[in-house]
Amino acid sequence: MQMTAEHKESKATGPATATRDIYIPSERVAVSGGGTPHVVAKDFSIYYGDFEAVKKVNAEILSKYVTAIIGPSGCGKSTFLRAINRMNDLIPSCHTSGILQFDGEDIYGKLTDEVLLRKKIGMVFQKPNPFPKSIFDNIAYGPRLHGMTDKKQLEEIVERSLRKAALWDEVSDRLERNALGLSGGQQQRLCVARTLAVEPEILLLDEPTSALDPKATAKIEDLIQELRGSYTIMIVTHNMQQASRVSDYTMFFYEGVLVEYAQTAQLFTNPKDRMTEDYITGRFS
Repeated sequence: MQMTAEHKESKATGPATATRDIYIPSERVAVSGGGTPHVVAKDFSIYYGDFEAVKKVNAEILSKYVTAIIGPSGCGKSTFLRAINRMNDLIPSCHTSGILQFDGEDIYGKLTDEVLLRKKIGMVFQKPNPFPKSIFDNIAYGPRLHGMTDKKQLEEIVERSLRKAALWDEVSDRLERNALGLSGGQQQRLCVARTLAVEPEILLLDEPTSALDPKATAKIEDLIQELRGSYTIMIVTHNMQQASRVSDYTMFFYEGVLVEYAQTAQLFTNPKDRMTEDYITGRFS
């Protein structure tokens, strides 16, 4: 991995600044189907009014890998994640500068179709949010929205999506029951299945296990492992152990700055920045 002289000295000189270069992973982990940038940020900033919440991020998110985003509360993790499928557009005061690209196309370009973008870049939120409909209708909702009407095809999509989300065996005999009757962990996997039903390329997971018990959390982590190599996955998490378990790469944010970005094993065992080391060793949170 390439480092500037400033980076080599960062442990001695202290925290990163918003203008320093950011680590870009150059190594290629042997994950099937991966190896090329899927999302690219170039001096990308996000503002709420005059407040710069995310500051000039430069990074490449590699296709078909799992990338964890860590950092203390309020550091810009979720704001950056939501920018990738333009969920921040729902906040009137939010605006951006710089460039954010998906497959080489400007996510914030005037010709970007937000509906199509969110089909390709799906999102699962911190709290499970199934629709007050049947399990079947939850999964079929997206395909129907995009024009799918054939009953047999819808049945195939529902089964395939629930299988991918490791939920089919638990709900196959009650697809017409209300999804709100599922447990919290099952609801979260249902939300993953609902996202997979429209065949996205990228999955954005915003603290998907923070509201779940350890057993349900383990199932979500197992699911991420099952999906790795088939999708580009980005997960925001406060859980250092979870980040180290599930991800190939890790991004560390602090006060809106991407301080360090590296292969997960490297970042957790040999961080290049003193602030990263202090955070992952619990000196601050």
